[in-house]
Amino acid sequence: MDVLVLWDVDHTLIENGGVSKKTYAGAFEILTGRPAEHFARTGGRTDPEILDDLLADHGVDPASFSDVVKQDAMARSLIGLRRQLADRGRALSGARGALDALARVPGIVQSVLTGNLRANAIVKLGTFGLDTWLDWDCGGFGFDAPRRPDLVAIAQACAAAKHDVVFDASNTVLIGDTLNDVHAGMRGGAQVVAVLTGGVEAAALTAAGASTVLPDLTDAVAVVGAVLGAVRFSVVDGS
Repeated sequence: MDVLVLWDVDHTLIENGGVSKKTYAGAFEILTGRPAEHFARTGGRTDPEILDDLLADHGVDPASFSDVVKQDAMARSLIGLRRQLADRGRALSGARGALDALARVPGIVQSVLTGNLRANAIVKLGTFGLDTWLDWDCGGFGFDAPRRPDLVAIAQACAAAKHDVVFDASNTVLIGDTLNDVHAGMRGGAQVVAVLTGGVEAAALTAAGASTVLPDLTDAVAVVGAVLGAVRFSVVDGS
């Protein structure tokens, strides 16, 4: 069995302790030379969407800055906040065990599908020692595509090129905590396992299309079962 597992980062594997919102504020200040007066609106969207909205909320045209410049500002901002991230944030309960358990299943490739740009995803997970199980060549990241659902196909193509396996909706599983995560998987071409660590009710996640909803990641056996069950469900369902 060949399965691509794509992990969301914030509120699924880690809690960032409010550092994510500070990262956008810091990037805004780097770009504009003045402090942000409004908070970033996050909620499972991509870095370019969030940063562009923050700029627009302050009357700044997002098109004034290239994607390269925006990415550099985001990366510099988080690097400056890494100590705060380590102090305020944490790996979520069971995250290490779940990653380790899936890594022991033959044929499973684990990577990341996140609105964070690649450099910041590496910093966030690396800060808490969660980066070693992941194939960073096979993920989808903020700035890879303007919308989160489009990141699924990008991750599948990267994984297929590296592992010489076709990854599609029948053997790709996204694990996330928000409705945007579920929508990304369902619209992008993946099965979805949801966790209740992002404050969204189980009924809403199920109604959006999650095949399984877990309370958290503390039961590694349940996580593996949910991933393999989602793949089996896709075969039965004909997805």
